[in-house]
Amino acid sequence: MNQVPIASEQMTRPLRVALVDDEPPALRRLSLAIEKAPGAEVVGQASNGEEALALIRRGGVDVVLLDIRMPGLSGLELARAVDPERAPIFIFVTAFSRFAADAFELAAVDYLLKPVEFERLHAALERARGVLQSRAARSRIAELEEVVAALRAAEAPEGDYAEEIWVPDRGDRVRLPVNLIDWVEAERDYVRIHSRGRSFLVRKPIRRLQDELDPAEFVRVHRGALVRRDRIVRLARRPGGPAAVVLLTGAEVPVARRQAAIVRKLVGARAG
Repeated sequence: MNQVPIASEQMTRPLRVALVDDEPPALRRLSLAIEKAPGAEVVGQASNGEEALALIRRGGVDVVLLDIRMPGLSGLELARAVDPERAPIFIFVTAFSRFAADAFELAAVDYLLKPVEFERLHAALERARGVLQSRAARSRIAELEEVVAALRAAEAPEGDYAEEIWVPDRGDRVRLPVNLIDWVEAERDYVRIHSRGRSFLVRKPIRRLQDELDPAEFVRVHRGALVRRDRIVRLARRPGGPAAVVLLTGAEVPVARRQAAIVRKLVGARAG
C-alpha cells in the first residue's frame, strides 16, 4: 500500500515529478526544466490523460505537471478522476488562462502558462514541496490521534460508554439512543448524526464523540466519518475513486485508504 511519506523524508529526497502533455516539444521543455531544478527528478511521462491516470495509480509520483487540453481525458477530468486520498500535487501547464478558476477549484498548487519560464516552474515546485510536507505532517497527526483513541478505548472501564445522546429536534432537545445511530459525519466543530432517515446537527467535534462511543460498536472509516459496525452491508470499490462502505440504509460512506484494511477485515469477518 502506498503511504504518504513522513515529513523528514520529503525534505531529503528529490520530488518525483510526472510530465503530462500531448505535444512532444512541450514534454521536452518540461523535462529540461526539471533537469535544472534542484531537488526534483522526472519519474514518468504521458502523452494523454489515460496514460497519465495509469501512471499516477501505479504510485511513486509526488507532483504532476499537467496540460489541460488533450485528446480524450482532459487535464481537469484527470485530476477529478484521481482518489483524493492518493492524489499527487497538480501543477497545470497550459497555453489557456481561462481554465485557471477550474484548476484552482481542484486545489492545484499552481497554474503556469506556456511557454513555461524555468524560474517560475522551480518556484511552483518549491510550493509543491511545502504542501507535501504539510500533508505528511497532517497524516502523522491523524495516525497518532487514532492510536490515542485506541489506547483510551482500551483503558476505559467496560460499559463506560454513552448509551444515549442529547440532540436538537425542532427547537427541543431529545434523547437519541446510541443503538439507533447509523453513522456520523464531521462538519467542522459539529457532527451530523444520521439515524433512521433523519439527521441531527450536534455541536461536538467528531474526535470527542468517538471517545464517548464504544469502539466495539463504531469504526472510524474516514477522518470525518464514524459508522456503526452492524449497519455495514458491504465494501464497494470505485474505479478511480475512494472505496465506500454501503450501509443497511443504502447510504455510502467513503473509506480512507489507511482505514481500508480494517474495514475489509470487518466486512470479511461478518461475511464469514
